[in-house]
Amino acid sequence: MSTEPGGTPTPEGEPDLSNLSQEELRAAYEAELARVRVEDVLVQTVVSLLNLAARKAGLTGAPEEPDFDQVRQAIDATRALLPLVEPALGPEAAQLRDALSQLQLAYARSGAAAASGAGAGAGTKADEPKPEAGDAGPAQSSGRLWVPGQ
Repeated sequence: MSTEPGGTPTPEGEPDLSNLSQEELRAAYEAELARVRVEDVLVQTVVSLLNLAARKAGLTGAPEEPDFDQVRQAIDATRALLPLVEPALGPEAAQLRDALSQLQLAYARSGAAAASGAGAGAGTKADEPKPEAGDAGPAQSSGRLWVPGQ
């Protein structure tokens, strides 16, 4: 931290904005928007979701009651955003995938998935009609693995 001439401490490299006019603040904001990339915001959002979900799942040791509805929402949102951030992160995306896997495991172990009727990221299989007895496909009728074309 450094101290600006007015005695206001600021983090290193960040300007003291407290003495700027509205026009100067607007110009500083516009300059910041020009610098920030969408990928940066998406990555920060995913990291924030994972951190918040870990806390809501009780994985951080924070003294609060787990909220698995919030964990499920964060898992679903992370799963939706992860394909958008993986190209920007490259090999480092593995850390985010690992964190997501840990959250999904904690969610599944909590029993919240069973209580809500669907697991995190579950598709709509429950909504699909069950095949009738005469409609069984090759795998169901033989009990063996069905391989297309065989």
